[in-house]
Amino acid sequence: MSFVNYHSKEINCKIVYFGPGLGGKTSNIQHVYKKTSGDLRSKLITLNTKNERTLFFDFLPLDLGEIRGFKTRFHLYTVPGQAFYEASRRLILRGVDGLIFVADSQLERMEANIESIQCLERYMEEQGMDFGRLPHVVQWNKRDLPNISSIEDLRKKLNPKNVPEFEAVATNGAGVFETLKMVSKMILLNLKGGLQ
Repeated sequence: MSFVNYHSKEINCKIVYFGPGLGGKTSNIQHVYKKTSGDLRSKLITLNTKNERTLFFDFLPLDLGEIRGFKTRFHLYTVPGQAFYEASRRLILRGVDGLIFVADSQLERMEANIESIQCLERYMEEQGMDFGRLPHVVQWNKRDLPNISSIEDLRKKLNPKNVPEFEAVATNGAGVFETLKMVSKMILLNLKGGLQ
């Protein structure tokens, strides 16, 4: 749920990258951070374990224009992909305005993708949120690798509602901004409808 600060005339929106461990969530945010000019971004906060897997979240506010005189600011988060960080995942998902599900395209990661999206749907339900109404997109990451699932198979198993989807290679930035722009646009359309 967006936070509106009437005093500073600012709307803060939360976008969460969700998906299996090592699927590319952190690579997405790191690419956005690298390519965003310094005056539009704040500090990137990353907490890692000793083996460099994301433990908690990455945080990056972006300023992306105004709605009816209010400045919009997007806060980007990742959730830890490892299943044993369930409490952290739930906490980060609270108040989410938009979601990017980052699927690992590798054939051997299909089961992890399915488990991850089922967890996401369960968390949304537990928080009383209608996942179908939440602005969200799917990113098919790691499309540059040799042993990957077809888009048709990924779509059938992970995107049955046919939400917007993007092919990506987050490590080199392919598809990263296209994915982020679409979910941001969906959130802004929701906000504009609510501010009329």
